[in-house]
Amino acid sequence: MALPLVRLEGTPYEQGLAHGEALRARIADNLAIYFERFAREVGLARDEVLRRAARYAAQIAGRSPAYHEGMRGLAAGSGFAFEAIAALNVRYELFYDGYAEKPLPDGCTAFAILPEASADGHLLIGENWDWIVGVQGAVLHTREPGGLETLAFSEAGIVGGKIGLNSRGVGLAINGLTSAEDDWARLRTPFHVRCYEILRAPDLAAAAAVVSGEERSCSTNFLLAGAPDAVVNIEAGPRGVALSRCADGCLVHANHFVDPAAAGVHERNVENNRHSHWRHARLAALLGRERPVGRAALRAALRDHDRHPYSVCFHVDPADPPEERYATLTSAIIDLTARTLELSDGPPCQAEYVRYTFAQAAPPARSLG
Repeated sequence: MALPLVRLEGTPYEQGLAHGEALRARIADNLAIYFERFAREVGLARDEVLRRAARYAAQIAGRSPAYHEGMRGLAAGSGFAFEAIAALNVRYELFYDGYAEKPLPDGCTAFAILPEASADGHLLIGENWDWIVGVQGAVLHTREPGGLETLAFSEAGIVGGKIGLNSRGVGLAINGLTSAEDDWARLRTPFHVRCYEILRAPDLAAAAAVVSGEERSCSTNFLLAGAPDAVVNIEAGPRGVALSRCADGCLVHANHFVDPAAAGVHERNVENNRHSHWRHARLAALLGRERPVGRAALRAALRDHDRHPYSVCFHVDPADPPEERYATLTSAIIDLTARTLELSDGPPCQAEYVRYTFAQAAPPARSLG
């Protein structure tokens, strides 16, 4: 099985329209899941979610008209109300504001490998993206009016993608973070809008400026890379950022601040247990076992089950209540040298990696071990 691949071109509205039409059923599933989880997990009734989403949408219209047009197109193409589509696109702020006072949900384990440390001499980044079981994803291949292309994983109904790369060699991976300072009502540029802009940045410096150029509503980690050989990790609190780079050719990040003081945050309630720290340490250890790091060893590390189910390849703990059930929904390996994106449709221990390229003329069929 492979995630659906949707090709989008034209104006932002036209891209949104095609996205909505192609992924209507998946968007319906995501809306149902999210509104149920908003109510159960962070205590937000549907009317309040829509009210907050409308406030954010007005802010997005002024800050990123292209993104706003993409949401309008998505609503028209899918047949769902604009405010509901907006709620999907600002779901990060609506959830993570609520997590400031409760343990953070299970998240992601990301990595970067410089060419000097990879067996084929390529610049690699990626992650296991752990999130709410049942959320539906897709691969979006966009061609912008100016010719720039992006290739990224996105949740169905969310504009632009959040784990992927562009044709100029800029790549993005992400981790959820939380701090006591998070506040959705600050109404800064939302997380998914920043992902959209990073993936359309001409170079790494411009991508980093998308994160650090203004304050944020809620905390997030952005792992950014630019071909041929540059990586910067940005732990972004609402008002400050902490930068880090590869050590011994690699970098790993999970769902806790490595340097909360530099980011200007007070981190608390990271998780019910310390598995973010376990996952971080485990993936770093696995990637440090051999130099250079081969592709097979990298895939094996992303499939690792040490401390299962709270492992790098994350699985549902059946003892958890329904509102705390998370798992690895996709595993991503982004090759910024070859300009390819490998994704699994489900945990990588159960689903093969499928390679997506900018040059594909048909849906991908080749599975990778």
